[in-house]
Amino acid sequence: MAIVLSEPIAAYFAASNAGDADAVAACFADDALVHDEGRDMRGPGAIRDWTAAAVSRYQPVAEPLQSEDRDGATVVTARVSGTFPGSPADLRYAFVLRGGQIASLRIGG
Repeated sequence: MAIVLSEPIAAYFAASNAGDADAVAACFADDALVHDEGRDMRGPGAIRDWTAAAVSRYQPVAEPLQSEDRDGATVVTARVSGTFPGSPADLRYAFVLRGGQIASLRIGG
């Protein structure tokens, strides 16, 4: 059964799965912060570069499995497959939305 995601989160996963770094960056607010693999990326330019590097290195595809609201964030568990050790892996994406855009995203296991 497919889960229903808010527009900014659905757009993020669609753009990410398409490998479109510009479209991923467009999902985020100008001052947005992404935390992934122990690193922080702030702003659409840094987020675009992070996405392009991840696509080039891992070719990730994420299948959202469940979503829940927790502590002011929407936490999506997704099965991510690609060219990385341990693929596929279930990861948690914690999104905070603001004004119809993603204000922050924290990705972890």
